[in-house]
Parts: sequence; structure tokens; C-alpha cells
Amino acid sequence: MKTKDNKSVIYWLLSGCLLIFIMVIVGGITRLTDSGLSISNYKLITGTIPPVGDQEWQDAFDLYKQYPEYQKLNNHFTIEDFKSIYFWEWLHRLIGRVIGLVFIFPFIYFLIRKQLTKSTIKKCIVLLGLGAFQGFLGWYMVKSGLVDMPDVSHFRLAAHLITAFMTFAATLWVALDLMYPDRKPANKPMKNIIIIGYLVLIFQIIYGAFVAGLKAGLLHNHWPLMNEGQFIHFSAYVLEPFYKNFIENPSGIQFAHRTTAYLVVFCIGLIWWKSKKFSLTDLQKTGINSLLLLVVVQFVLGVFTILLQVPLWLGIAHQIGAFFLLSAMTFTLHRFSK
Repeated sequence: MKTKDNKSVIYWLLSGCLLIFIMVIVGGITRLTDSGLSISNYKLITGTIPPVGDQEWQDAFDLYKQYPEYQKLNNHFTIEDFKSIYFWEWLHRLIGRVIGLVFIFPFIYFLIRKQLTKSTIKKCIVLLGLGAFQGFLGWYMVKSGLVDMPDVSHFRLAAHLITAFMTFAATLWVALDLMYPDRKPANKPMKNIIIIGYLVLIFQIIYGAFVAGLKAGLLHNHWPLMNEGQFIHFSAYVLEPFYKNFIENPSGIQFAHRTTAYLVVFCIGLIWWKSKKFSLTDLQKTGINSLLLLVVVQFVLGVFTILLQVPLWLGIAHQIGAFFLLSAMTFTLHRFSK
């Protein structure tokens, strides 16, 4: 019998991380190509196979025609146009199914072979729960665009995205627990600063989802100031009560996202500066240096995404940058924890 929590388990968890990463990328493409409402039903088994033949494609297109996106926005679509958006949503859902299989069946195998410790079993059950919840949120998000408005709720989009990021981070954390079982006592001062930076980064990712959901990146395509040379454009605070500008107003949401970007840079800069006071391991140094590099790259990507009015490739690159930055933050926090 193999030892518990062995390399096979680690590879399994890391493969899950990779699949979640791919799914987030495809999800970003799905969002930026407005493909998310192309499939208005959910069939767990039969939905795995896309329409085959002219009649099945016509049936799928006819179903799409019954909902607001076609009726209010895309009534000029031909069936070929429909096929192009159908593909990305189908691929997104297919990867979700693959992730479920990749998590569940190896988990059962490792349980039968008794290759997991009790602690790892509990953590994996939490991961499975997060994955199931993520799938539910995906369908819950799609439903919001099938009623009156031809677009999904940006709140549900943000919940769907941040749950994907957190599922990835949690899976990576469990893998890191197995990769580095012998950890030194935590560096509490550094750990606390990294946690603050982590929370600010999560907040920024949520606002990134708000920006995507409301297409707020198409507004105020200037930097460092907003339109008309204003730090905060007057359109960012036109709603009453005032707080709604930061949860419903695209202009206010873009202001919050671009301003929080400075805060993320500041927090990571502070982490790097504070780390100079301590004697660090090579892995701790690697984590902090990667944070510094990635936040600079991500900030530059964000600026050009705004300036160029969110071209598809740059919007995806910006989302990938957020993913890498969260990965580095997770790794660095792990290295400074018990």
C-alpha cells in the first residue's frame, strides 16, 4: 500500500488547480464574447454533447430565440452567429463537468486505497462542496439573464467568479500542505500584513467582476484620470442614495476598481518592504518577489485594458494576471503560516 498523502495525491490536486485555471480563462472569454446566455437550459448528461446536425442546431437556436438576449439584442443573428457564441458557453460547461469528474473519481479511489489522512479527507470534502456550490452559482447566474433583461446580474457574476478563485486558492493550499508538511513557526507580523493584502486583492477581484458584468471598462478610457481630466468623474456619483454608485453605477464601479488597484500595489509594496526586516527562507523570498513582479504586470495590463477599451485578448490577459497574483498571494501566505 502506498503512503498516505503521497505524490499522486499532490498531482491530483494540482491538476484540479490547472483545470480551474483553464475554466476561469474560458469563463472570461465567454463573458467578453457575450456567450453566457446562449444555452438557456441545463442538462447534466445530454448537455455534454453539442447539437449534431442541422435540425438539432435549429432546435437550439429556436430555444435561444425565446429569451430576452435574442429578442432585445441579437434578433439579427443567423444560426452561424449563434453557433459562435454557443461554442464558448458549451466549452465552459464541459470543463466544469470534467472538473467534477477529476475531483470525485480520484477522491473515491484514494479513499478506497486509504491514501489520504483524516485531515486531508476533511479538506477534500470542503473542496468538493466548493466545487458543487460553484456549479450552482453558474446556473443561478445564467438564470438572471433569462427573465427580463438580456444580461446576467453583475452580483451573481461576481459571486460565481470569486467562488472559482477561492476554490482554486483552497485547492492550492491543500496541495501546498502536502508538498511542505514540515513548516516552521509562523511569522505573525508578516502573516497579518499578507492577510490584509489578500483581503484587498479579493475585494479588487470582486470589483473586477462588477466591471465586467456592467461593461464598465468601456467607460472613461483614460489614465491616470477619468474623462474630462477628472480624478472622479461626476457621473460616478449621480445615483441616490450615494452608496448605490459603488454597487450599481458602472462609472462609480470603474472608479472603485481603478482606485483599489493603487491600494493593491501599496499593500504588496508594504509586504515587500516589511519583509526586509526579517530573515527569510528562499521560498518566502520567492513568494514576495513574485508578488512584486506580478502586481506591476497586472497594474500595467489594467491600464492598457482601460486605454484600449477592453479588447478580448487584453481582457483575458488581465483576468489571467489576477489569477496569477492570487496564486502568488496564496503561496506567500502559506509560506508565512504555521
